[in-house]
Amino acid sequence: MNDSRADLNRAAPGRRRQGGPPLVLLALICMGLLFGGLVIGVAIGAMMPLPYGPAGAVTAYVHAQPLAVHVIAVAMFGSSVPLAIYAATASARLRQLGVTAPGATIALTGGTLAAGALGLAGLVAWTLSIPEVGADPTLVRAFYYLVFLLGGPAHIVALGLLVAGMAVPSLILGLTPRPVAWVGLATGVFSELTTLVLIWPQLGVMLPIARVAALLWLVVAGALLPLQRNDIRRSR
Repeated sequence: MNDSRADLNRAAPGRRRQGGPPLVLLALICMGLLFGGLVIGVAIGAMMPLPYGPAGAVTAYVHAQPLAVHVIAVAMFGSSVPLAIYAATASARLRQLGVTAPGATIALTGGTLAAGALGLAGLVAWTLSIPEVGADPTLVRAFYYLVFLLGGPAHIVALGLLVAGMAVPSLILGLTPRPVAWVGLATGVFSELTTLVLIWPQLGVMLPIARVAALLWLVVAGALLPLQRNDIRRSR
């Protein structure tokens, strides 16, 4: 009995740890669903108006383009799933690589919040595609603002936590090349600054910049983040 347990203990260190699904693939699926849905929606019903623009433009768009709203909503909701899996996988990977600081937990928390906000934005947008809802200007105005807040500042600020939670340990422990880690840290900080959009809506241009930068960084980091500490030593 003791011999068998000893054999298992000797075999355990040599057993290769599971890395989970490929991070780069998850990030690419998330981007493909999100931006693909936006492109198709714009192709069907033109560019969506800004929520803080004329109320009539928002109501007219939702009432006239329910299919475009429906496509964008489904794409947003669908893209939240691989993002949540990415956050869970990245957090586990960081812990396997020896990250004991809060970075792994921050990445998991930020990714979970980002995926939740994006998924909820998709569900609210889906509600807007229902003709009965689209015919009520008051509901349209309220739900449209909610979609903007959830899919914009709430999602992007949380996404910045995911990026920063991965970038800081990568910088300290050398898990990725230092330029990549520094870019990730800067992207995370910039994403947090999109909170200012709630004060000055004119800064809304920050939102798409931060979203694209953060998602692209997740693709690059997912491709470069090693599976084991031994991989870092070999690369050095």
